[in-house]
This record gives sequence, structure tokens and C-alpha cells, in this order.
Amino acid sequence: MHLPFGRVVAGKGDWRQNFRISCHDPLVIPKLSSLLVRHFQELLTNGRTLLILCIGTDRSTGDALGPLTGTRLQELNLPGTVVRGTLEKPVHAANLSAAIREIEEEASPPLVLALDACLGRMENVGTICVSRGSLRPGAGVNKELPPVGELYITGTVNVGGFMEYFVLQNTRLALVHKMAMTIASALHWALWQVHSEREGMAGQNKQGGSPV
Repeated sequence: MHLPFGRVVAGKGDWRQNFRISCHDPLVIPKLSSLLVRHFQELLTNGRTLLILCIGTDRSTGDALGPLTGTRLQELNLPGTVVRGTLEKPVHAANLSAAIREIEEEASPPLVLALDACLGRMENVGTICVSRGSLRPGAGVNKELPPVGELYITGTVNVGGFMEYFVLQNTRLALVHKMAMTIASALHWALWQVHSEREGMAGQNKQGGSPV
């Protein structure tokens, strides 16, 4: 598999690693959201917040997956979540290092979910991958950028292996848009479920009082 935008630096795991599904699957949103809930239940502990870093640029159709997703996520007003990387304020090769420094300087480090587009094999075009680990954006196009995130989502937007920049410029916007809306919807449902569970537990604790 080619990842010209981002090469994955993966850790150990089972269901946590390299879950892949087509954006055309009729059950893609419930399947993705259910998986994301499991990730968030493990990683969003002790009041930790979530920061979704959507990497890419609106100057290239294929690389617009991140900014399109980020823009939609901001519109959805997700609970306990910060979104960086939108069509208006994209996070890309030129400012990624600065964005990472800002995150690292926060008093309470958030869980960073990195999101980026990638190129791959023909049979994987249109698929969305979720996995634990850090993403190294730009590695496939010989850009030295720092790894980012503890969890990542990538979308295979076109075929890789040759003339990557030309391929990106000639990627269909319809596919990229569909993938972005799918990812945003799955994240929306997953985060609201996690938020509702936390609210329910907080309510039970208040009603139950302090143990004796």
C-alpha cells in the first residue's frame, strides 16, 4: 500500500490496527462509529479532550480530504472536541510543525486524532482506514514532517505509485467529498455516544452519593 501523503508509524494491536472499509458500504457510518467508540473509550480517559487534526490543502482536490472533513466537523459542533484544519484555515506541510508545537504546549495534552488523505492500490480507492499509531504526513512525497497523533484516519482517494502530484490534482472531488462527509458523520455519532455515556455515568454518581 502506498501512502504518499502520510506513512503510518503503527503500534501493537488487534482490532485497533488497520481497520479498512469502503465509503460505499451501506453500513459504513454505523460500522465506523462503533469502532471509533471503542477507541475513544480506551483513549479518552481522566477527562482528556479530543483534538482532531485534519491535514491537507484545498489547493489540491485529492489532498482536500482533511480540510473538507474539518470544515464539516466544525459545523457539527462536536462535544469536548477541538478541530484544526479546515478549508478556511488548512493545516498542511508549511504550517504542520507549528500546529504540533502549539498542541504540545497545551497545559493538558489532548488525544490527537490525525486525519489525512493517501494514495494506494486500485482496489483500495474509496476506502477509509482507522488505526492506532502516529501518522507521518508527507513521507511518501519525500517531505520531512514530524509524526503526529495517537490515532489516525486515512482515506485512499486515488491510485499511487507514479506521478503522485499529478494524480492528486486529477482526483474526483465527488469521491473526496463523499469520504469526508462519511468520516465526519461517523465521528459525530461516535463522540455523541461517548458523551452521552459519560453524562449518564455522571448522573448516576450524583444520585448515588458518596460510598461509605
